[in-house]
Amino acid sequence: MAKAMREPTFWILTALTDQPRHGYGIIREAGTLSNGSVRLQPGTLYAALDRLTAEGLVAIDREETVDGRPRRYYRLTDNGAAALAAETTRLAHNAATATTRLRTRPTPGTSPA
Repeated sequence: MAKAMREPTFWILTALTDQPRHGYGIIREAGTLSNGSVRLQPGTLYAALDRLTAEGLVAIDREETVDGRPRRYYRLTDNGAAALAAETTRLAHNAATATTRLRTRPTPGTSPA
C-alpha cells in the first residue's frame, strides 16, 4: 500500500503539472486549485521544494533575475507525475469506498439489520 502524500505536497505537485512556476506562483496556484483550503507559507513551500527536489519529484527548471532579485522556477519531473498519479488513484479509491459505504448506512430512526 502506498504511503499517503501530505496535502501540501499534493497541491505543490498539482500546481506544477501544467507549467514550471516560481515560489509565489506555486503558492497562488495551490491556493486556487484547492479552493483556498491550502495556504502555503514561504518557509513551508521552500522546505517542501528542497525535499521534493532531493526525492526527484520536482527539478529546477531555470533561474532568472526580476527587479534585482533571483527567481527560481520549478517543474514536475516524470517521477513526480507518477507519484501524483498514484496519489490521485489512492484518493479516488478511498472516496469510492467511503461513498459506497455511505449508501449502505441506515437512515436516521431505523435500526441496523
